[in-house]
Amino acid sequence: MEGEEGLTHADLQEMILAALDDPDRSGRIDDTAALAHGYLNQLAVLGVLNSLLIREIVTYKPISAERWKLTPEGERFALEGSDEVKVYNAVPPGQNGISLRGLEAAVGGAAKFGQPAAFKLKWIKRGGEGLVRAVAAISDEVQSDLQEIKRHGKHSSEKVIKELKARKLIDKEVQTSYEVFKGPKFTRAVPVESTDITFDMISSGEWKTANFKLYNLDSGVLGVPPQGGHLHPLLKVREEFREIFLELGFTEMPTNRFVDSSFWNFDALFQPQQHPARDAHDTFFLKDPAADDQFPAEYMERVKEVHSKGGYGSIGYGYDWSKAEAEKLILRTHTTAVSSSMLYQLAQEKEFRPVKYFSIDRVFRNETTDATHLAEFHQVEGVVADRGLTLGDLIGVLHGFFKKLGIEKLRFKPAYNPYTEPSMEIFSWHEGLQRWVEIGNSGMFRPEMLLPLGLPEDVTVIAWGLSLERPTMIKYGYNDIRKLVGHRVEIDMVQRNPICRLDKKMGKEI
Repeated sequence: MEGEEGLTHADLQEMILAALDDPDRSGRIDDTAALAHGYLNQLAVLGVLNSLLIREIVTYKPISAERWKLTPEGERFALEGSDEVKVYNAVPPGQNGISLRGLEAAVGGAAKFGQPAAFKLKWIKRGGEGLVRAVAAISDEVQSDLQEIKRHGKHSSEKVIKELKARKLIDKEVQTSYEVFKGPKFTRAVPVESTDITFDMISSGEWKTANFKLYNLDSGVLGVPPQGGHLHPLLKVREEFREIFLELGFTEMPTNRFVDSSFWNFDALFQPQQHPARDAHDTFFLKDPAADDQFPAEYMERVKEVHSKGGYGSIGYGYDWSKAEAEKLILRTHTTAVSSSMLYQLAQEKEFRPVKYFSIDRVFRNETTDATHLAEFHQVEGVVADRGLTLGDLIGVLHGFFKKLGIEKLRFKPAYNPYTEPSMEIFSWHEGLQRWVEIGNSGMFRPEMLLPLGLPEDVTVIAWGLSLERPTMIKYGYNDIRKLVGHRVEIDMVQRNPICRLDKKMGKEI
């Protein structure tokens, strides 16, 4: 990095340290703008000062001052001369003068503004072939004034400043320079600092005595805000939920199968084919393809048996189970369809092993959208399979899980689900509303669901689920889910909302 006049970082550093060490300055530089006759690049000076500040060799304070700078046109005038001087010099001495066409050919675009300016100064007049000189000699005061402003950033005459500004030859700018003082560790011999640990340092042991450069984490310079790469609030909260599951030792289930058969979504979960949830007004059915029969034949027969005639201690539902109904393809209504498939795969292993699964993904319901409902939303699901699990284990796991979310006040209410027994709705105390609100559902999978899978009889499975949208609405203060997902979303909302962070140790949201 170089300042003006080709000065490098090392040159600027030596200049500043030498000035501070000068006995006449008493360990202080009043204004870095005065160094080197005012030609120093103050941005380069700041870089040097920051590198010395972090080592406590110097301290500094910024000084802001208004000054005038030349515009690109002003720079041209300062270098080449003003347009009016060019016009005057193009008019030859004597009575013949120069024609207007000849003047334009001689000075080009400078004639447009230079000619009226020269007339105003009474340097030229009409005569001869067009224009002749009116005075014998002139001086280019505009060029001199611009050169003075370029050197000092100011001019002694307010009238000159006003005229040059009106001609758009100068502009005002705020220049920052610095008042510099000796620091507590001032030295002229600045030690060389390493920025990285290299392989050679480790091999030779040099890292033990090396002087490493400190990181300036308190500079206050945040840089340019990123223009892309922002995450939607739902994705931020989703990632926090995912991290919590992983910390608790859960394995994520593959949930990239939005279309599934009614068999895995309903029948495998011991949900009867006459259940209202399987009607078209609650579920999205596919037209093409409309059906799929790719599920295990032996397992299907066991499911059919338990639905129609019962078994495993159950009397079943007592109806004629239809394979055609089970083959219908739908948009999955819950991620539990994936859980049933994963538990079937677990049952096919030679020896049972305890597992903890989770998923966070989209599900679909044929519902009318309003402030709290969407036809497409995210379900968060946790599943634990082990020998001898009880309802107490489920309540304990739920307390541990929700504590990670900053929710410690929980209550449970008995509920009904076709595939869990016992089942519980989960309630949390809402400080803002000052009442208990439902936040999820839970239960233990029924034997009629688990035993046809082929799992051992002493294996029980506990599970719970909640939506992703509701906690996101609470976290970011939305009272209408359509402003979070859908056509009412404000695009810049994604950039405005902060990161989502849950304090895992304290169990509190911050």
